Amino acid sequence: MGAVPGDTPVALVTGGSRGIGRACALGLAEDGYDVVINYVGNRAAADAVAAGVVARQRRALVIQGDVGSEPDVLRMFGAVDGFGRLAVLVNNAGVVDVAARVDEMSLDRLTRMMRINVIGAFLCAREAVKRMSTRHGGQGGAIINIGSVAADLGSPAQYVDYAASKGAIDSMTIGLGREVATEGVRVNAVRPGLIKTDIHASGGIPDRVERLAGLVPMQRGGSAEEIADSVRWLASPKASYVVGSLITVSGGR
Repeated sequence: MGAVPGDTPVALVTGGSRGIGRACALGLAEDGYDVVINYVGNRAAADAVAAGVVARQRRALVIQGDVGSEPDVLRMFGAVDGFGRLAVLVNNAGVVDVAARVDEMSLDRLTRMMRINVIGAFLCAREAVKRMSTRHGGQGGAIINIGSVAADLGSPAQYVDYAASKGAIDSMTIGLGREVATEGVRVNAVRPGLIKTDIHASGGIPDRVERLAGLVPMQRGGSAEEIADSVRWLASPKASYVVGSLITVSGGR
């Protein structure tokens, strides 16, 4: 699946083995990108996504790595360099934790949350800019960060730390977008609302979408593919004048 580099542009999807990341990887393959799928723990799931990419007549490369670890990020981008020209980064990898009040949160929890969700996104964006920016000899590209409407809602008594980490992603998107706007790099974010993915189970509330669907004006949760559709648009030439934008995909919530 990791064939000789060609002329086809490459999309890197962090946390690409499941949920929104999986939908983005498969969707971008349909749009003509070769796809690098980053995962942290579930190799079988990542391989299944890679098989889906290959079934769409595109090349796939699977890379294990923790985005919150600088050595892992450098190794991952080094592998991307050997695979092809990076044109799209989907900064999707992230974590939640079990529901808790702020006065119950440990330093370890807070450090993990910010290391992966914020520092990890910065590290990946940094390396992507070094490869995409015309200032660095690149041909341009698109960085799409996955934020969350939690940044607006605050997620009280559940995970204020997660909401705060996604607020940081909003700020990074706006600032970095303006910083590299003249260098051929478009930076934007998609902010999902209540989406049917496994992340709710990892936060200890596997039926969260069903519980909260009534709070959504559309009266339902969204799908990973509905988020991926917005990511695919932002990656495409159809979004050529879109920079530093936060696109909320939440059913009105």
